[in-house]
Amino acid sequence: MTFYVTTTIPYVNGRPHLGHALELVQADALARHRRRRGDRVRFLSGTDDNSLKNVLAAQAEGVPTAQLVDRNAAVFAALHGPLSLSFDDFIRTSRDPRHRPGVERLWRACAAAGDLYRKHYTGRYCVGCEQFYPPAELPDGRCPEHGTEPVPVAEENWFFRLSRYQDRLYQLISDGTLRIEPAARRNEVLAFIAGGLADFSISRSRERARGWGIPVPDDPGQVVYVWWDALGNYLSALDYGGDAAAYRDWWLGADRRVHLVGKGVLRFHAVYWPAMLLSAGVPLPTDVLVHDYLTVDGRKLGKSTGNGIDPVDLVGRFGTDAVRWWLLREVPRVGDADFTVDRLVARADEDLANGIGNLVNRVVSMVHRYRDGVVPAGPVRGTLSALADAVPGQVDAALADFDLRRATVAIGHLVEAANRHVEQVRPWELARDPGAATRLDAELAVLVAACRRVGEELAPFLPDGAVRITRQCTPVGDRLPDPEPLFARLR
Repeated sequence: MTFYVTTTIPYVNGRPHLGHALELVQADALARHRRRRGDRVRFLSGTDDNSLKNVLAAQAEGVPTAQLVDRNAAVFAALHGPLSLSFDDFIRTSRDPRHRPGVERLWRACAAAGDLYRKHYTGRYCVGCEQFYPPAELPDGRCPEHGTEPVPVAEENWFFRLSRYQDRLYQLISDGTLRIEPAARRNEVLAFIAGGLADFSISRSRERARGWGIPVPDDPGQVVYVWWDALGNYLSALDYGGDAAAYRDWWLGADRRVHLVGKGVLRFHAVYWPAMLLSAGVPLPTDVLVHDYLTVDGRKLGKSTGNGIDPVDLVGRFGTDAVRWWLLREVPRVGDADFTVDRLVARADEDLANGIGNLVNRVVSMVHRYRDGVVPAGPVRGTLSALADAVPGQVDAALADFDLRRATVAIGHLVEAANRHVEQVRPWELARDPGAATRLDAELAVLVAACRRVGEELAPFLPDGAVRITRQCTPVGDRLPDPEPLFARLR
């Protein structure tokens, strides 16, 4: 299977916070999982450089926009190290030479379809969301996402005929051609479409954009709306505007085209973007997988709210494994997740140090103590073996449903079962009975096989920790390495 998976590309008006890390780590786990199952995978991330938010942040700081964008985009790109990310491509919309030609090709394709037109428009615009809001969507006159009052704007812009695609979008989402998970988010999108789709503005005056962004083809007084620009990255990163070989391979030829998005940008990815693709004659994504928010004390993490938690700082304090594990094990498929350091530490100590680390250390130590480090060649069968054999299928099923927590829980159940098995068979007592040598060999072989399976299935979630587990359970010559602590206790 050919699997193309993308994250949204964040504005770079500030440094990344833990909410950005959540989506990156989720996408990374899916990409690593599909690679381990033998699929061809391309994992794309990047930054949205052409936002007015970036311009305003630079002005507030008193630096050129390009300087601020370059500095902050570099910090986002550098997350691959501390978070152990495996993206294959990272696109920057202001710098990557592939991007502008791709945006222009998409624009011209929609224009050729008769779906672009100019008109004068008056509305209320939220700079934080980079979108206009109708009065009905502004409770108390404030943006539902940021709580700020959108500013009135009146100008002539280019518009896209979104209304033309209302019925087709509703059908494609209803019949699963465009799959939106979880189901509650699909229903939310269908309700929005059923309420009627209005054409939307897809350009801004060059003056209001402060001269920053991609000029509208053949109309340099207008700048391409940042969301049109940003959504195009999923194609432009495949050289859609160039020789398009990667586009043919990874978009036209992909079995799955998967977007990971936060619930706050669902409308753009599940309504506007598919309509743009229909207009341009481009196949739709196959999946839009939606996550909810991380919060602190019930408030969404964000640069604007001032409660952003630096993921690099967290990794420096507690390690990559602990941070990735909390994001994947603790965050539910549906619903926001409230972050505290105590919860991160408790989860890491319980599952990693006391659970996985303790199991592997006990098993390897017993192999050294009772069999001089040589893994017995006993038969690997029984209840624990059956449980271990079932885990790959359980992980596959959970990730097919975009339920990363369920996948990690399946691995955790195997760890718990293996630890219980140690207490039930009590190898230390078998070792004192000369007549139980064959059974001891069999039990040690089963336990080592279970630990190896934990390492194998943990690899997409904790790539660093999984390497240590696998190394600990793999003979060097004919002996296992000496046992070493795998996960430090954090408290």
